[in-house]
Amino acid sequence: MKSLIRWSATVGLVGTALLGSFFTGNLKALALTEQEILQKLQPVPVFTITDAQGAPLVASVPNQNNQNQGVSVAGVFMSQRDAQAFVNKLKEENPQLGNQVQVVPVSLGEVYQLDKQNQNRPDGLDFAFIPVQQEVQSAQALLNQNGQQTQEFRGVPLFVAKGGESRGYLTIEENGQQVIPFFFDKAQLQRMVDRFKEQQPNLASTVEIQVLSLEGVIATLQTQNNPQLNNIVLVPSEESLNFLRSLTPSSGQNNPQRGQQ
Repeated sequence: MKSLIRWSATVGLVGTALLGSFFTGNLKALALTEQEILQKLQPVPVFTITDAQGAPLVASVPNQNNQNQGVSVAGVFMSQRDAQAFVNKLKEENPQLGNQVQVVPVSLGEVYQLDKQNQNRPDGLDFAFIPVQQEVQSAQALLNQNGQQTQEFRGVPLFVAKGGESRGYLTIEENGQQVIPFFFDKAQLQRMVDRFKEQQPNLASTVEIQVLSLEGVIATLQTQNNPQLNNIVLVPSEESLNFLRSLTPSSGQNNPQRGQQ
């Protein structure tokens, strides 16, 4: 993977951003080119389990279309802590295997690329996103609060704020442009909403947080056809942002092999 250095551009987004207005575009009425999708996914770090040679740890699960045929699936963790906890447990239950694997950060964009490349291959590798359970619980609570009585939120939650008279998406200003931040971490969005309410108390009562799935947003980027999708920005979790801050250009340049895994 080649994007460790590129991640560093994401770190300053939330801390320096200025709260903007409400974007009135309709997400459902909103497709981007493959390159544009990659640019949106590239800054988000995710975490895989690999051996020393960089080959992913895979599990074989039944094929939904053919129960007699297995499908190879690699887990993609949204949290480095969750990935490391998995490795630690594996070391306890299967030391021979556990001591041969490690947590490796990769870009969500490159996972997306690999998944696309494997879609039409009968022996291709599938990827399963593993969300942070605390965020799943927050997503479930939001759905219930909004009257959607679902048993379990499925997928990786993304949180976004809406409000104003037009019920548009709350934006932030980035490089002179208004963008719509989609957060993996609900607490980060809540802090932004609190700031907005302080700045514009007359609109405070109109603001609400909604939840979508990462998988659904990616599908929208692939299938819809509206340039306003360019306004969406994915904001990594606080944990991931701290990981990004630990990266420096010099470390990425001095260790190119790690970036190629």
